[in-house]
Amino acid sequence: MSPRYRNGTNQAGTVIAVVADIMALILGLWILMYLLDANRANSLVQFVHDAAAWLAGWSHDLFTFNEAWARVVAGYGLAAVVYLFVGHAVANRMHRH
Repeated sequence: MSPRYRNGTNQAGTVIAVVADIMALILGLWILMYLLDANRANSLVQFVHDAAAWLAGWSHDLFTFNEAWARVVAGYGLAAVVYLFVGHAVANRMHRH
């Protein structure tokens, strides 16, 4: 395999890992903002909430805890862990080849 091809694969793997990290960071940031009762009228808080809601659309309200904070932590936290796990697994696989 040519070094040029391998370098491109390594760069793609790095990009995938960085994107997964950013997605998990947004989800973690929303969990933190929710737990700290951030002002939802603030435009940054709204942006983070909208982005996190879109990223965790598949896991939002997956769990039915009685406490709202537990639903947020479990639903958004699961999405963050899955994005980190899958993103880094794909990146590591690309780095090996």
